[in-house]
Amino acid sequence: MDMKKNRKSIYSALAANLLIALTKFIAGSFTNSSSMISEGIHSTVDTTNQLLILYGLKRSKKAPDQSHPFGYGKELYFWSFVVSILIFGLGGALSIYQGVAHIIEPELITDPFWNYVVLVLSLVFEGTSFFIALKEFNQTRNGIGWWDAIIKSKDPSSFLVLFEDGAAVAGLIVVMIMMGLSHSLQIPELDGLASVMVGLLLVFVSFILARESRSLLMGEGIGTETQQKIAAIVEKDVAVLKIKNILSTYQSPEDVVLMLIVDFEDHLDTAEITAAIVRIRENLKYEFKFIHYVLIQPE
Repeated sequence: MDMKKNRKSIYSALAANLLIALTKFIAGSFTNSSSMISEGIHSTVDTTNQLLILYGLKRSKKAPDQSHPFGYGKELYFWSFVVSILIFGLGGALSIYQGVAHIIEPELITDPFWNYVVLVLSLVFEGTSFFIALKEFNQTRNGIGWWDAIIKSKDPSSFLVLFEDGAAVAGLIVVMIMMGLSHSLQIPELDGLASVMVGLLLVFVSFILARESRSLLMGEGIGTETQQKIAAIVEKDVAVLKIKNILSTYQSPEDVVLMLIVDFEDHLDTAEITAAIVRIRENLKYEFKFIHYVLIQPE
């Protein structure tokens, strides 16, 4: 998917979290609710994350220069990794700490009415943002399973917002249920337990996002199916005897550096091999729009 389209889900998530974060903090402070404070932390972290992803998208579009001849595409992968760490550290760890503190020293929720108002509104906004992200991610799956689509995706901005919004919706549901039980049963520790559960959920999400972002940052290559298509195109050329090796790395979701080691026919001279290299390069760039750099090394 074009990264410009992904920005729609990021902007919607940013607007939702920005509106909600402040109201959660206000409601939590008035009603002594640990879980509401945790939700406020969650929304604040999510707002920061969306800003960082937008910054990463902007930086990744910076033109190549002398110090970065292949461009700045990996900036997106770096900032996605930073976001996953923030979800773990600021979102997950702080929520767990907040929850444990309120379990050790519980405080009764004075009046949960405004908490419920904020939670319901948050659920509407977060749910809307989640469905926008879900719809956009579905367009990239091409019929393959969810987990496979995440593993194969080279654009962390597409699934990062989906995971964030999904975790937000799940966290809100947990908080609503536990807050209701805490107030009705007069067990204030349940409110702290809700914070811990939200924190553990965020830690789990952060590990998944960190794993995928790290893999892309370290230099993932094109998939086996694409390699086979490339080999077929190259070996179709009359000058090629066999393709020996295919090396590749994603610089960004829409930018691949490709290196081929090719065994050409023995009878070809230097001019004929050079013409074949130009021909193969043009064919590959025409067939695969995301391949911008093609380096061909004769065997």
